[in-house]
Amino acid sequence: MPRSIRPFHPSDLGAIYRICLLTGHAGGDSSHLYANPDLLSHLYAGPYPVADPGMTFVVADEQGVAGYIVATADSAGFERWREEHWWPVLRAQYPLVEDPHDGTEDHVLVARFHETWPTEDPVYAEYPAHMHIDLLPRLQGQGLGRALIETLADALRARGVPGLHLGVSKDNPGAIAFYHRVGFVTLEEHAWGLTLGLALG
Repeated sequence: MPRSIRPFHPSDLGAIYRICLLTGHAGGDSSHLYANPDLLSHLYAGPYPVADPGMTFVVADEQGVAGYIVATADSAGFERWREEHWWPVLRAQYPLVEDPHDGTEDHVLVARFHETWPTEDPVYAEYPAHMHIDLLPRLQGQGLGRALIETLADALRARGVPGLHLGVSKDNPGAIAFYHRVGFVTLEEHAWGLTLGLALG
């Protein structure tokens, strides 16, 4: 099946939101966890192509966009941008709510909208860029994840960025193994998972 990796186009944003939801539960469908299907992407996908569309790439086949990589070349600057331009509208639209005890986790994501996100981290010195990547099952296992990361890495090198990092849940061992195979190393261990880094020199 023909497929191609290309730079983000504004028309891709809806597909990115859908893919984020369909892969948001340790790589599987998270639709059952959220009454509002947009919340997860507001946090982990949506702001990146808005803040810097040049750091987002998608992979498409005959059925449409089925994967993406979103990133920022400057994590500290990105968090300052979100605080000024992204979070104010979402905080006003989604006030803090209590757990409805119905199995949904919307309240968890909304609480994250209201957090103060750090603009400094020791990791940023050598690995200032960070990313999120997701592929629908029909395009997994075909080398496209590696190709998306290589495409992003080339774009970051062109900007003189020395390294790229990401966080991965301990509940997703397949993703951890994948990142190690493509060259990431463990930088930090946390209760929730790992921070991994890829040097771009």
